[in-house]
Amino acid sequence: MKYPIGIQNFESLRNNGFIYVDKTEIIYNLANEGHYYFLSRPRRFGKSLLISTLEAYFQGKKDLFKGLAMERLEKEWTVYPVLHLDLNSRAYNSVEALNAELSKHLDIWEQQYGDDYKDRALEERFFHIVKMAYDKTGKPVVILVDEYDKPLLQTIDNEELQNEFRATLKAFYSVLKTQDAYIRFALLTGVTKFSKVSVFSDLNNLEDISMTRSSANICGITETELHEQFDAQVGEMAEENDITKEECYAQLKEYYDGYHFRPNSEGIYNPFSLLNAFKNLEFGSYWFATGTPTFLITLLKNNDYPLEDLSRQEATFEVLSNVDSIKTSPVGILYQSGYLTIKDFDKEFKLYKLGFPNKEVEEGFTNNLKDFYLPTRSSDFSVDKFVNDVRGGDVDSFLKRLQAFLADSSYQVAGKKELYFQNTFFIIFKMMGFYTQIERTTSNGRIDVTIQTPNYIYIIELKLDGSAEDALQQINEKQYALPFQKDERKLYKIGINFSSENRNIDSWKVE
Repeated sequence: MKYPIGIQNFESLRNNGFIYVDKTEIIYNLANEGHYYFLSRPRRFGKSLLISTLEAYFQGKKDLFKGLAMERLEKEWTVYPVLHLDLNSRAYNSVEALNAELSKHLDIWEQQYGDDYKDRALEERFFHIVKMAYDKTGKPVVILVDEYDKPLLQTIDNEELQNEFRATLKAFYSVLKTQDAYIRFALLTGVTKFSKVSVFSDLNNLEDISMTRSSANICGITETELHEQFDAQVGEMAEENDITKEECYAQLKEYYDGYHFRPNSEGIYNPFSLLNAFKNLEFGSYWFATGTPTFLITLLKNNDYPLEDLSRQEATFEVLSNVDSIKTSPVGILYQSGYLTIKDFDKEFKLYKLGFPNKEVEEGFTNNLKDFYLPTRSSDFSVDKFVNDVRGGDVDSFLKRLQAFLADSSYQVAGKKELYFQNTFFIIFKMMGFYTQIERTTSNGRIDVTIQTPNYIYIIELKLDGSAEDALQQINEKQYALPFQKDERKLYKIGINFSSENRNIDSWKVE
């Protein structure tokens, strides 16, 4: 089987025998039930292929859809003029760069439909191209914009340049509204939605389908599609990894499933990661290998965000559907970028409950957090050594190793002492939790931890600027060990005190 990894052109995919998960019934309904749309999905999730498929459909390339749902549904195959604007392939580090990219596409369209207005401003040229394409073909125009927000995301930490980009793009995209009479269909895709400020402020005719039921699985792979189209590949992967097919399905689900773009919807698998896993016949962190979320972690740091909230965040629809509150909260962009997803929905208060979608994202994001929040002079955080200490019941070695690690840390990223305390231990125990069973609760600068291995149970109480004795006393007074009184494993109760002045563990007591 040929996997279309990196293949974003529908025509190339179909002509060269790559596997295609048929989304054309959803695409047909989208194209024939409305006119103007916006879709937000994480990177590497199939947005470019969706745009390319729509382009082939509106260009009337019937042969490419042989054997797909579209062949059965479409009867007329009308050919429309298509203006495809792809903002993927450029570094937007100046106003000139954005202008050049827009002008490049305008030049191509003017060669086809006329260049009577080539000396005008960018938005004027676009305005007249739409009208000239309509006049020349007698058909309304289809406008497809891939990654509309790429310039804005690249300048998220440069407010002055981003404001200039927003002004340019606002004027440019406004053509979608002012030339309504000559437009058959339009779709803008991107990772994020800058809605209330500039770009989308005038485009109130765009229907945002990012969280609608009909488009929930327009990108990505569903459980049904996985079983129907990749069952043989799952069997091959299971054999290669010396596990049963059922175990392979379970691991694929744990690693790559779990994206929900609306409440109570079917889970969606990351297509890029899933196809790479089948090609390589191994479970890997493929999505994170294509890019690290440095700017997102910068946002977390600048917002003094408690990392523990990543696994229990709540947000309103307004927060999830746009990123205009990015300076005060990183939650919207974390969701739209795919690092958090919808886990549940509180109907009474209309709050979305968020969390990591799967193991690939949770592990990858935690590793990035570690590199940013816990930089050490040795740049060597060996989680395996911590885990081996815990698995072997070597409490003193584990605590001394943790103390040495914290002593070697560089504290230029440390913020408020309570938040630093919480975030530091969140990352450490989160990383250990990928290999051991760990439960954590946080409250007012204190982190309580229960670690379970096949042979040992550890109940840990951490105090900030208190005493190890008080921490251990709290374990006993509140009977934290009571749920394990009939457990045959050896149990340790550990009280630890963390000094905010020294930014380290200053004492511990074990019972």
